[in-house]
Amino acid sequence: MKLENKVAIVTGAGSGIGKAIAILYAQEGAKVVVADINQDSAQAVVAEITGKQGTAIAVATNVALQADVDKVIDTAVKTYGSLDILVNNAGIMDNFVPVAELTDELWDKVIAVNVTGPMRTIRKAMPLFLAQKKGVIINTASIGGLYGSRAGAAYTASKHAIVGLTRNIGFQYALSGIRCNAIAPGGVNTNIGKTIDNPNKFGMERATAGASSNPRMGEPMEIAAVALFLASDEASFVNGTVITADSGWTAY
Repeated sequence: MKLENKVAIVTGAGSGIGKAIAILYAQEGAKVVVADINQDSAQAVVAEITGKQGTAIAVATNVALQADVDKVIDTAVKTYGSLDILVNNAGIMDNFVPVAELTDELWDKVIAVNVTGPMRTIRKAMPLFLAQKKGVIINTASIGGLYGSRAGAAYTASKHAIVGLTRNIGFQYALSGIRCNAIAPGGVNTNIGKTIDNPNKFGMERATAGASSNPRMGEPMEIAAVALFLASDEASFVNGTVITADSGWTAY
């Protein structure tokens, strides 16, 4: 198994891509901390994992709160004795709101979850990784972090920030045995659409202008397979980069 006896935290693991990553990691031998803002969803994923003889615990986690960030990482170490893999997957959309109509409230909310949360989890985990001279960080970015209009202004800015954070950490800590990479999914069949409430008409029209060129939608397990590769020793020479998984959509 590719992740035997590794300890992994996956945020936003109660559904979608995070759920698929948590399940696949457990199948590959990892001890998984299923972190999600929805305790019931996280517990359901744990039940699915343990029902197949995997090892996992659920921790209710709002990554926008420093206390929850501290709790999930401290719980992982207390329960399993270490931390080897940190997957920052939790994220929200921004209703496709263009900058002219963007409120401070929406901006702060999106940045808190999509950028500040991952920064804080990485910051909290880094002393552990430095002490053991190894660690893997995987951030879920988006093709919205590589191109200009796949969502609204806040989401687009947040995912560009994640790409920059990934590259900075990957290079700066490369000599410390720590790898940091990101995955940029295209359209994937998940429930992130539930974080969209009353989408902005103008912004949505502009953001979906090129949607017809998308070859197909992806499935969560297809992104999880990329996350498994990045977490495994097979990716030992892959660091500070972004892997695009979008069926070739952005190749157009």
